[in-house]
Amino acid sequence: MSERSVSKQKRGKRWYTIFAPEQYDRAELGQTVADEPEKVIGRTIETTLGELTDDAGANNTKLTFKITDVGSDSAYTEFVKHELTRDYLRSLVRRGASKIDATITVLTTDDYRVRVQPVAFTTKKADRSQEQAIRRIMIDIIEDAAAERDFKSFVESAVEGRLSSAIYGEAKTVYPLRRVEIQKLTLEARPEEVAAEEEAAVDVDEEDVAVDED
Repeated sequence: MSERSVSKQKRGKRWYTIFAPEQYDRAELGQTVADEPEKVIGRTIETTLGELTDDAGANNTKLTFKITDVGSDSAYTEFVKHELTRDYLRSLVRRGASKIDATITVLTTDDYRVRVQPVAFTTKKADRSQEQAIRRIMIDIIEDAAAERDFKSFVESAVEGRLSSAIYGEAKTVYPLRRVEIQKLTLEARPEEVAAEEEAAVDVDEEDVAVDED
């Protein structure tokens, strides 16, 4: 047996305890195993808001976290996705009523790019112009919220229901609503990724500029 194989066997595998981000009080999310700390980076773990807050009523909200840092026996995460369960969303659908949804991509004040998918359920069938007006309100409120908040605050406003409440309060003046939810929120790019994309886009634009050599 080679020295490398013996060394690897001695090193073995280690269990790492996974912790939620600071805004969730570093709650323990579970454990993962790896033979090298670097292999833990990038792994994701899913839980529910109910499990984090000991509130069974919040089990219809799924949260996904991604490991971004590893200590000696600890793995630390960042939030990457909030999503309502399909069963819960199906329970909100009513025959003869409208379901109005949208997909909006926004940039928070600290340059996190986030995709948000709100949904509104009316009490009865709305007409096309009313649906368009409600969708416009959704888009405007979410864009304004992102323009005023950093990533952490923006996520909290969505997960805790403040964002959907703001949409409900304004959109119900267009047509009676039964419920508004943020059905999904996904982190698309971190600040360094956004900056790299912008730099690449500038480089391409400069290459496309015609130069008069006469």
